[in-house]
Amino acid sequence: MKRVLVANRGEIAVRIIRALRESGYESVAVFSEPDRLSPHVRTADRAVPIGPAAPAESYLNIARLLDAARDTGADAIHPGYGFLAERPDFARAVTDAGFIWIGPPAAAISAMGNKTEARRLMQKASVPVVPGTVEPLESEAELSSVAGEIGFPLMLKAVAGGGGKGMRLVRSTSELGSAFTQARSEALKAFGDDSVYVEKYIERPRHVEIQVIADACGNVFHMGERECSVQRRHQKLIEECPSPAIDEKLRREMGTAAVQAARSVGYVGAGTVEFLLDRSGEFYFLEMNTRIQVEHPVTELVYGVDLVRDQLTAACGEPLPESYAALQPRGHSIECRIVAEDPYDGFLPQTGRLEHLEIPCGPGIRWDGAIERGMEIGLSYDPLLAKLIVWAEDRDRAIARMNRALDELLIVGVPTSVPLARAAMQEESFRAGRYDIGYLDTHPELLEEPLSDAELTDLAIAAALSVEACKAVPRAAGSHGRAPVPSRWLTQARRDGLR
Repeated sequence: MKRVLVANRGEIAVRIIRALRESGYESVAVFSEPDRLSPHVRTADRAVPIGPAAPAESYLNIARLLDAARDTGADAIHPGYGFLAERPDFARAVTDAGFIWIGPPAAAISAMGNKTEARRLMQKASVPVVPGTVEPLESEAELSSVAGEIGFPLMLKAVAGGGGKGMRLVRSTSELGSAFTQARSEALKAFGDDSVYVEKYIERPRHVEIQVIADACGNVFHMGERECSVQRRHQKLIEECPSPAIDEKLRREMGTAAVQAARSVGYVGAGTVEFLLDRSGEFYFLEMNTRIQVEHPVTELVYGVDLVRDQLTAACGEPLPESYAALQPRGHSIECRIVAEDPYDGFLPQTGRLEHLEIPCGPGIRWDGAIERGMEIGLSYDPLLAKLIVWAEDRDRAIARMNRALDELLIVGVPTSVPLARAAMQEESFRAGRYDIGYLDTHPELLEEPLSDAELTDLAIAAALSVEACKAVPRAAGSHGRAPVPSRWLTQARRDGLR
């Protein structure tokens, strides 16, 4: 393997390209028409246009991606996450065309992509699963019968996908009919398959996932857990490693279960086994993500590994280091996803031009992003802009470091999730590690805009007047020609999105 095509865009494409360069491989980027000036295009050794903005005509177009690989002399293809990363037909098309596929075998993707098949496989592998069906529901009558057996509340889920699509919570018999219809309709729209299954709904669990890595030589390792319970619409916003709810014994048990899950499908490469952890300490298999995860940096910082490099190693058929069996967590890491959504308006996606960007830096801070000043943020792709990750010696220091980093981060032009992340870092139950997947529901104050429009206007006037007043103040010695500025007002204005 000498040259790798990265079949993705944005921050994950940049992340992979950097790993390729460090490992001695050439990189090929692909880009849609609006991405022609994007950072991932400039970062790669070569770049190829693959079509217009619509994903179906560019990043989801298998034929164009394979043509791009052939035209550039690529030996291998890395799918990143999202788009085609968990499509077994893409994995097969890549290998059938003679390229190296940097990911798990198509059979493993297929097995874990079908949620009912995955549940059946996990039961066979002695991995605990939530009570429910292992076959798609045929009718509302069957759903009613299952509800009578396992009781309420229930959760309907799409067989063919995840990410919150095709999911409906059912708390009573009267809700069964409408929930069944809505879940099937949404599943068909999102995945082209209206099959749904049902499982017992675990009240207020934590969402904890285990990172696994496997090679083609039969070695399968786990690298501890990530806590992913701060979510909106079943999608994660803040992740940390290790979880504040996990001790060494539980980590070992969940890690063993995750390794069993990976072995049961002949897994190769990096993957994540997701679990629900209830209040009593029992855990249940949720699903397996057969790709690199958005939140993989927190594991890398705590365990001192490079998971993308390990993907390359596994794809080449080489063994992973035996030392991985003895890895232990060191310190604490937190990741905040920076998304172009307004947390004070139902997390609606936002668009606009990035007028100004200041990225935090300093000890223990990592920025995984592919945004820059002047970039236009549209609605064609996922609203994830970047990831801000910190590492420190313990959790309290990691929270303090994230607070500092968020204070330094300045994004002007598009509303983002930054104010919510800052509020969560200062909230008592989060700081104590006492939270679950209902965190935002039980803390509605985090979703209340900190200042009203009138207050923002008053603040802007006060800041402007303060700056004008400073012009008349004599320059202080050692100020290098600048008058002292009352930064408290200006910093507050910046933090609350004033522009």
